[in-house]
Amino acid sequence: MWPIDPNEFESLVRPPAESSRDDAWFFIQMRGGFVCVSEQGVPRPVLGDELRWMDLEVLSEHYLGQHRGRCCYAMQARGSVPEGYAMAGLRDWLGRVEPALFSLAGRAQQIVEWHVSHQYCGRCGHEMEDHPEDRAKRCPGCELINYPKLSPSIIVLVVRGRQMLLARNANWPTSMFSTLAGFVEPGESIEQTVHREVREEVGLDVQNLRYFGSQSWPFPNSLMLGFHAEYRGGDIVCQDEEIAEARWFDIGDLPDVPPKTAISRWLIDEFITEVEPGRS
Repeated sequence: MWPIDPNEFESLVRPPAESSRDDAWFFIQMRGGFVCVSEQGVPRPVLGDELRWMDLEVLSEHYLGQHRGRCCYAMQARGSVPEGYAMAGLRDWLGRVEPALFSLAGRAQQIVEWHVSHQYCGRCGHEMEDHPEDRAKRCPGCELINYPKLSPSIIVLVVRGRQMLLARNANWPTSMFSTLAGFVEPGESIEQTVHREVREEVGLDVQNLRYFGSQSWPFPNSLMLGFHAEYRGGDIVCQDEEIAEARWFDIGDLPDVPPKTAISRWLIDEFITEVEPGRS
């Protein structure tokens, strides 16, 4: 279920001295997405040995760590997509690559965008410098330190007997439904956010919250905390301009739902297994 096995990925600020760049993965971000190799329609990062032949202007490079012994880098570049390579946005990777690779691509995109948006100090305006030890930006003028920012959010599957509440965002295709989600507001606990978001989005009250797990969601920089919650009361009233419709679905009659790489799908699959053990 979890995107990256903690025993298979080591997050580091700098590569080991003896590491090779030839077989390293480079997540090269340009305007419009990542430069990638398409192998039978499945994208993969560029290898270091391939990168050396590319005529690209490198704007910044960031070491991510090691995945299964392979060094991984995020890179910001500009230029033309080399012949034989493709450009794919991060959403194009979702559901087409293994979860660990999607998670690494998301990490790469977030770090590059954080680097681009923190060139200057937000307090005094001085040009920022890379922190000598941490993945952070340090202001030499006022000593402010900025770390990559994450926006905590909740995602919750509301259940009632054999049924689950699924909703369709106003911007989604008519057949696609998913769980409810929303951002944590200042001063709220995670649990308070669950109750507030469910009430705001569909007008229902819930009870017996159960924490399930979390997922980094790089659209653009969320950390999603997943819950199951039981229906307590109320009638469905959809939030204007955000929720197009919301309905109760039996586990045997579901609409189109998110792919298995998304935490919303993990919540759905886990509930189905609880109701009917052995069923996927």
